[in-house]
Order: sequence, then structure tokens, then C-alpha cells
Amino acid sequence: MVEQAARLARIMVVDDDADTVTILARHLQREGFVAIEAVSGAECLRLARENPVDVILLDLMMPEMDGFQVCRKLKEDPATAEIPIIMVTARDDLDARAEGMRLGVSDFLAKPVFRRQLASRIRAQLEMAATARANDATLHQLQGNSKK
Repeated sequence: MVEQAARLARIMVVDDDADTVTILARHLQREGFVAIEAVSGAECLRLARENPVDVILLDLMMPEMDGFQVCRKLKEDPATAEIPIIMVTARDDLDARAEGMRLGVSDFLAKPVFRRQLASRIRAQLEMAATARANDATLHQLQGNSKK
């Protein structure tokens, strides 16, 4: 069941480098995902509100609005706050990771990104999100039963 959901999952790729977006989108499509492409933080925010996605692959180093700023805005918006974010970056220092985790980044991938690694990290995020939703539903049901 989770495998079926993963094949149909919608993954947004956000990077200011159009070639990187195209390459990652092709990797995702080969793995059976639906790729949504964005080449700026502003486009990511707009598309995430218009087209629900299951995971966002977010570049850290972008002009105008960097990945940290985009992440902050996504997590502040109730409509996008629960979307897992995987930060994809050439910057792989501890300070960047700590800041990302503080802002709600779920995982990090260092560039260059390899297709199998990308797919396994996405599937892990999809499984964790599905488990969290199931736990929330069970808790909601239990709370409803305790009020009776």
C-alpha cells in the first residue's frame, strides 16, 4: 500500500538552476513519482498552495529567497506546514543543518544527488508522513470515543 502511494506521490523540486530541476525531475519520474518543478522560492510557495505536494526538495542557496526563508514561510502556512522538506544543497556544514532542522527541514541531501539515494530518502519521508497521519487519525478517534 505504501509502495503504491509512493509511486503516485507528487514531489516538488525547487532550485534556481533550471538544469538541476530538470535532472532531478527526470530522476523522480524514472522512480515513478510525479515531479512538480519550481525555479524560485516564490514559485515554490505559490505552487505548494495551488497544487498539494507530498514532499518538497528544496535548494538552500537561491537568490532573492534562500531555502531557509522558503522553509520558514512553508512551515508558517497551515496549508503547507506538514509537507516534509528535504534540503538539497552543496553546502554541507553543521550550522546549515542545525538551522534547517530548527526551521522544520526533515532531511538533507548533498549535491550531487544520486537517483537511488533520492528515491529512498523520499520514500522514507512518505512513510513517516503516512504514519504520522495514521497516528493523528487514531488519536482523534480515541479522543472522540472518550467524550461519549
